[in-house]
Amino acid sequence: MALKVIGAGVGRTGTYSLKLAINQLELGPCHHMEEVLHNMPVHVPLWSAAAAGEPDWSRIYEGYESAVDWPTACFFRELVREYPSAKFVLTHRDPERWADSFGATIYKLLAGRDQAPPEMRAWLDMANAVIAKTGFPPNLDRDGLIEAFIAHNEAVKKAVPASQLLVFEVKQGWEPLCTFLDAPVPSEEFPRTNDRGEFWDRVNGEI
Repeated sequence: MALKVIGAGVGRTGTYSLKLAINQLELGPCHHMEEVLHNMPVHVPLWSAAAAGEPDWSRIYEGYESAVDWPTACFFRELVREYPSAKFVLTHRDPERWADSFGATIYKLLAGRDQAPPEMRAWLDMANAVIAKTGFPPNLDRDGLIEAFIAHNEAVKKAVPASQLLVFEVKQGWEPLCTFLDAPVPSEEFPRTNDRGEFWDRVNGEI
């Protein structure tokens, strides 16, 4: 099964809302970091190997028709080559607001991974490796995060053919996404979810 839709936007840019939207448009199942968290024994070794330069995309995405969020967003260059007919969605937001959100959630989680429960550490180590490989190594300050975020987005725009790329803010709602994906616009409101509180609930297994 080849991926049809690939999200190149990093975490905290509305990727969970995009996942829900893609599933609602019947273009899923859509892979997201949540999938890794829910099935760590299978997914963590696969993604760790990908971060080390030995990806097995057919096994990683077995059963999925689309993928968003990290770890996927790290590998947009490889995935352009692996799935040349896929459509890419680059979710983005104001860089300063993104840096504040990322710093208070994902970056904070990774910084404390040495104190995490043992059963979480392999997942956190993999996530740290993937996120560092994307351009966000540990210990960047706020200005460094902003610079790296802008650099990632520009790299995506250079790597993905313009005809296959939608630069998208989830606040834009259904219209641009559905036009790009040739999908009918649902009558329901565009999903908006995964604020900072929800992030921690997901990590802690409370959702």
